[in-house]
Amino acid sequence: MDETKDSNGNILQDGDSVSLIKDLKVKGTSTTLKRGTLVKNIRLTGNTAEVECNTKQVKGLVLKSEFLKKA
Repeated sequence: MDETKDSNGNILQDGDSVSLIKDLKVKGTSTTLKRGTLVKNIRLTGNTAEVECNTKQVKGLVLKSEFLKKA
């Protein structure tokens, strides 16, 4: 089984906390998630390049793992 990895190659698991390594605009909203934003309790998806999470601003967000760093 393929593993989901962050930008540094660390393996991510359900429930991990990650931080963003760059500002990301959220499609369909005027919200921008700032670099360094801590995202807690991620959920892995069937796609190894993506994780699901919730932030204070946006619920049900899917982020690409290449923009994340394990906290």
